[in-house]
Amino acid sequence: MQVSPPVSRAPGFVVIRVSVEKAADNRRLQVITESVDFYRSSEIPLDGQNAPAVNVFEYRDLPTGLYHITGVLIGTRGERASVARLAKVEPAVGGR
Repeated sequence: MQVSPPVSRAPGFVVIRVSVEKAADNRRLQVITESVDFYRSSEIPLDGQNAPAVNVFEYRDLPTGLYHITGVLIGTRGERASVARLAKVEPAVGGR
């Protein structure tokens, strides 16, 4: 999972690219983005072997904060893998 940029100014814009190895068991991909004052979860279905190798999530207008971003791959028997990254949105220039 790649998070770009790792540091930005408010209002933040973050692009999350999640690479998923093709496997017949893959069913869903969930991305959770959270900070002290913010929470968003996005989930997309995956069609096993036919799913794209890279999935892109975009989050706009993120408020200032330190974000924990977690990607979770879910298969037919539950969670198959997870990965976490950090991103920081700093105050706008002249802001607090």
